[in-house]
Amino acid sequence: MIKKVLVANRGEIAVRVMRSCREMGIKSVAIFSEADRTAKHVRYADEAYCVGPAPSTESYLNINKIIDVAITSKVDAIHPGYGFLSENAHFAEEVDKAGIIFIGPSIHAINTMGDKLTARQLMIDSNVPVVPGTKENIEDPNKLKETAAQIGYPIMLKASAGGGGKGMRLVREEKELTNAYEMAKSEARSAFGDDAVYIEKYIEGPHHIEFQIMADQHGNYVHLFERECSVQRRHQKVIEETPSPLMTPELRKKMGEQAIAAAKSVNYIGAGTVEFLVDNNLDFYFLEMNTRLQVEHPITERTTGVDLVKAQINVANGLPLDFKQEDLRQNGHAIECRIYAEDHKNNFMPCPGVVKNITEPMGLGIRTDGYVYEGYEIPFHYDPMISKLISWAPSRQEAIERMKRALYEYKITGVKTSIPFVSRIMEANDFIEGNYDTHFIEKHMDFLMTEEDDCSDYCEDIALFVAYLDYNEKLREAADKSNVATPNQSAWKEYSRRKNVIRY
Repeated sequence: MIKKVLVANRGEIAVRVMRSCREMGIKSVAIFSEADRTAKHVRYADEAYCVGPAPSTESYLNINKIIDVAITSKVDAIHPGYGFLSENAHFAEEVDKAGIIFIGPSIHAINTMGDKLTARQLMIDSNVPVVPGTKENIEDPNKLKETAAQIGYPIMLKASAGGGGKGMRLVREEKELTNAYEMAKSEARSAFGDDAVYIEKYIEGPHHIEFQIMADQHGNYVHLFERECSVQRRHQKVIEETPSPLMTPELRKKMGEQAIAAAKSVNYIGAGTVEFLVDNNLDFYFLEMNTRLQVEHPITERTTGVDLVKAQINVANGLPLDFKQEDLRQNGHAIECRIYAEDHKNNFMPCPGVVKNITEPMGLGIRTDGYVYEGYEIPFHYDPMISKLISWAPSRQEAIERMKRALYEYKITGVKTSIPFVSRIMEANDFIEGNYDTHFIEKHMDFLMTEEDDCSDYCEDIALFVAYLDYNEKLREAADKSNVATPNQSAWKEYSRRKNVIRY
């Protein structure tokens, strides 16, 4: 049985995996770059090892170094989290060669689903509906134009090895095609080392809905229902919720069955996510399969009561799932907001820096998965997401109101965050009514950018100044009572002296 796990990741997901390990009595081993020496996951783990300089290519993507640490620390298994090496078949293969358990699917499943063209063909063969498009990489510019015309504009160019919105270009007219094709290939080559690009018919106003699946080594498959992921910016998810406001019981049953069919087609083992596009007629199409734990997995945990990380570890241990499809229910409604250290008023630029103060929301139905703390310096080398805020309530309306309250309580100073931006989303009528698709942010950008000024940059100074005024007034009151003259002192001098030693 697994008794010690190396978490090949950083940030909030590393801490989240380690928490489940601790509850299971499993020791955890952290890896860290030189920039992450004081990171929360390093402080939380039972052991921690530096794997290289700050750039991820020299640390969190350094397969040989990570395997060396795993062998040195005598771990039984490696959990990859999400991102970095989580969907890297070569990494999974090296882990297996080292005699260590990879907490994830088979190398075959990672390879098959990681190549979008191969996955498309497999879904076609398995009678899972896919978006109309090509079945192969297009290299001939003439064939490109001919194929695009046959499919009909608008079309979407997509990297075969892609993910996370990289290597994707929307083309509405033929005159845009050549430039978009070159840009998609260049971005795919840079991000994935593979410039293969294919064409899909672009579906106007779709919903992005994914199904969480879980499978064991004994042939048992279940889905843990859907997550609505349509609030996106540049193909990157911002807010997720479950159940989906679009879903009907009939559609949920059909999509759940197709998600399991997709997983069975590659003999999938462990946790995975099958993603679909759903149009206004409630017709749905396979988009891709993520062979890992998703960022947004907490909302599924909250509504089903299943700890997905523990389930992953149990499956890796060779145990059968301890629940069947008929045992699973959706209880209430959950929403997740991704919190980034970024300046949304400056084109969403990342905003690394030192966290001066942080107050995380608490109370009934609130969960915060984060990794920053007061005094921590957010490095600029990695993704700017610093936490995930999850609200749960018996109804969707109450879950939204609870999220509004939690976002109001969430205070971070020292760096700019996306808290004001996601707070504004919670105020948008179309979101409140569940009337939105993947173009929601684009359509409502003017509304979302007109929130009240965020005082986080100067509220600390205001609090200190007001505290000084109160202090000075009490001196005067004391002087009046004792008939002693009030000390003659400069308010600004006293404020400056006290600023560095007092926090309110």
